[in-house]
Amino acid sequence: MKTQYSRRNVLTRLGGAIAGLLTLSTARAVKAAVQKVFVSSGAPKDYDTTKHKWLMCIDVNRCIGCGLCVEACKKENSVPEGPYFRTWIERYIIPKPEPGSGQTRGETLVDSPNGGMHGFPPSPVPKDQIEHSFFVPKLCNLCEHSPCVQVCPVGATFDAPDGAVLIDPKYCIGCGFCIQACPYGCRFLSPVTHTAEKCTLCYHRITRGLKPACAEICPTQARIFGDLKNAGPDDPIRKFYENNRVSVLKPHLGTEPRVLYAGLDKEVR
Repeated sequence: MKTQYSRRNVLTRLGGAIAGLLTLSTARAVKAAVQKVFVSSGAPKDYDTTKHKWLMCIDVNRCIGCGLCVEACKKENSVPEGPYFRTWIERYIIPKPEPGSGQTRGETLVDSPNGGMHGFPPSPVPKDQIEHSFFVPKLCNLCEHSPCVQVCPVGATFDAPDGAVLIDPKYCIGCGFCIQACPYGCRFLSPVTHTAEKCTLCYHRITRGLKPACAEICPTQARIFGDLKNAGPDDPIRKFYENNRVSVLKPHLGTEPRVLYAGLDKEVR
């Protein structure tokens, strides 16, 4: 979930951390080194980033809001306890319009108690007054044009050739620029390491031929994970494209996310 920072606090922390230490050329050198060796990615040494292009697809119509994906992510990636999530689920409840209002639907209610980790309580809106309700899993959007990468002053956040957007904690200075820049609220500052964290698609798993924990545990296959460069004609990723009207979050921002959704309502933001 998004952590709040004021511009003054961020500038103060950034200045204290890098004043007199980092120049623009140094930052570029650091970024180049990180991209070359993937210092803390957890990928095996023989993994070739150029031979893969990872993609996550989510079928909103299949998500039941059980929260197992959130719990699995927390455990798999040692996400700190409390309001910190690499992935979470939001519930959208759209009431029926007030009689005589002339509207087609009421005001949308959105909640995500504890990130949806243990499921959701009963709806605050009586069932007979609900026009439509659904659950939306969220995570890092794997942007093709990542705002977080653009603002990182030391190259700790970087785009991998295989489509993942990663953070190297050995270089992260905890300035919070990337947290402010992410339009999807997908980053947080770890209270343990004091560095930025977010979803990595379980990079230590996918580079070894496994699925991300969230996709592995989903009981309804609402999360479909795959490799575009190695997708055969019957691959679930191709079927997702063929059988659904695919959309992304906040397309007007031009970030070109690689997390694709089916069944998104216009109220989702």
